[in-house]
Amino acid sequence: MSTGWLIYNPAAGRFPARPFVGRAARVLRENGWEVEVHQTKDALDLPELARRAAAAGCRAVFVAGGDGSVGQVAGALAGTETALGVLPAGTANVWARELGLRHLDWTHWFALEEAARRLARGHVRLVDLGVCNGRTFLLWAGVGLDGKVVNAIEPRERWEKAFSVLHYAIEALWASLDWHGVDLRVRSGSQVWEDRFLVAVASNIRAYAGGLVELAPQARIDDGLLDFWLISGESVRDAVVSFAYLLLGRHREVPGVVHFQASEAVFEAESSLPMQFDGEPAEGRPPVVFDVQPRVLRVLVPEGGWRSGSGSCADGGALPA
Repeated sequence: MSTGWLIYNPAAGRFPARPFVGRAARVLRENGWEVEVHQTKDALDLPELARRAAAAGCRAVFVAGGDGSVGQVAGALAGTETALGVLPAGTANVWARELGLRHLDWTHWFALEEAARRLARGHVRLVDLGVCNGRTFLLWAGVGLDGKVVNAIEPRERWEKAFSVLHYAIEALWASLDWHGVDLRVRSGSQVWEDRFLVAVASNIRAYAGGLVELAPQARIDDGLLDFWLISGESVRDAVVSFAYLLLGRHREVPGVVHFQASEAVFEAESSLPMQFDGEPAEGRPPVVFDVQPRVLRVLVPEGGWRSGSGSCADGGALPA
C-alpha cells in the first residue's frame, strides 16, 4: 500500500475545500492509498508540511490548491523520493490543466474526486524546476507588468476569485495604463540584451497569465531549459498593445520581442523589480539570477493526461498499488 499526505490551505481557491478534500481522501483510500489529511493554518505552512511528509517516507504529497500552493510544495519536494500530486482546488490551476485534470468550479463539483481517482494509480515523471535568486518555481517567474499585476491583485478575497479571469484582465489593463517598463540588461552566455522592457518572463511551461494564453509553445518541462520572453516598450500605448497581442497569442508579432531558451540568465537593473513566482507576488532585488534544476522533481501524472507536446518527461517509475 502506498502512503501519502493530503495537505490543503482552507483559505485557498474559489470554494471552501474542506468537504471536497474529505471526499478526495476517501477515493485515494479506496484505490489503495494510506492517506493522512493535514490542514494548514496559512500558505506558509505548506513547504514545512511537505518536507515532513518526505522525511516520513511518503510516496506522494497531494496538494489541494492552486498554482501558488503547488509551486511551494514542489520546491520543498525537490530532490526527494516523494512525488507531487495536485488536486486542483485553486483559482487558475494552470499546472493541473497541463496534466489534463479538471479543476473545481461551478460545473465540476466532483473534480477533486476525479483527480484523486486518476492519480491514485498514476505514473511518476521527472520534471525541471526553475530557480531565481534561490527561490524555486515550477511554472514561471515574471518581471515587470505581470509582476505588477500579481502584486496588485494578491491576496484576493474568495468572492474575487470567482471572477478570476475577468479580474486579472481588468487589473492587467488598468496596470498597463501607468506602466512604462523597466530598464533591464539581460545576459545569457555570450548574449546581451539591453532595453526598456514591459514584461520579462522565464517560463517552464507553455501556458501563461493564469492559462489565458500560450506564451511559450516550445517550452518543455523536462529539457533542462527555461524559455525567456522579453517584450520591450516604454509608453502607455506600447503596454496596451503588447497586452492585447499577448491575450490574442500574437505576442511574437510585436516589434522588439526577444525569445531565447537557456539554462541560465541574469537580469540587471537599477532598483528592485515587481515579480511573480507561480502567480504569487514577490519583489526581486537585482541582479536577478535564473537557472534550472533539471529533472529534480517527481510528479504524479494521470494515465494519458500529460498534455500533448509538453515533452517526453523522463519516467520516474510507477507507484505500486
